[in-house]
Amino acid sequence: MKKTAFFAALIISVVSVPAVAEMSVDDQIETRQSAYQFAAWNGKKIKAWAIEGSEEYSEQDIIAAANAIAAVANSGMGTLFSRDSANDRAENTRLKPNFFNELDNVKNIALSFAQESNELKKVVADGDRDAVAQQFNKVVDTCKSCHDNYRAD
Repeated sequence: MKKTAFFAALIISVVSVPAVAEMSVDDQIETRQSAYQFAAWNGKKIKAWAIEGSEEYSEQDIIAAANAIAAVANSGMGTLFSRDSANDRAENTRLKPNFFNELDNVKNIALSFAQESNELKKVVADGDRDAVAQQFNKVVDTCKSCHDNYRAD
């Protein structure tokens, strides 16, 4: 039931015109870029501990980082993607226009990002470095999937 409700909300948010109409295209771009930068900044904390081993384990910091990533993934970011915010119509963005022709794939990637981020929160709570590294890589794979398909170089 939760998956169905989440998927329905995701579909609505990805194609929601009224919600985006309240924000200028520049604000949509700036807001989504800021949110993803915030998620990436938190991801670097997890990566430094779980993958690189360059940081000491801080349970509080790692849990907070995973929670922040999941918050971004579950925040309804789809409303920040209007057709006019692609790089063929707007500046300061690398969003390719094909994003809007492949909404089923976009929805699947967004759902996967949320699911893998939610799972990361659970795994981080156990403090097992190897399990965190494995789950973190799953989250990164969802990011990479979107970038590979919809982000211009």
